[in-house]
Amino acid sequence: MLAQYVYPSTLGLFRIIRHGRRWRALHESAELGRFECEQSALHALRDKYPHARLPARLERWRFLPQLALVHARTSDGDALHWQLEA
Repeated sequence: MLAQYVYPSTLGLFRIIRHGRRWRALHESAELGRFECEQSALHALRDKYPHARLPARLERWRFLPQLALVHARTSDGDALHWQLEA
């Protein structure tokens, strides 16, 4: 999984995903565009969807680091367990 910022809203799921050196802005599965920085992607989403009330600062979005949801086992057999939030 690529590093991404996620924000759920009443209009659907908004994501800003790192794609190589650029950032993709998405609403659900529709891509709005690709940008040089995550702030530019955020501004484009806020301009396109003003009724979504997206936070102006990325610190208010949920950040998922790269490979945060990988379910894998280490070579010595120890399993990684991810705590799910209710």
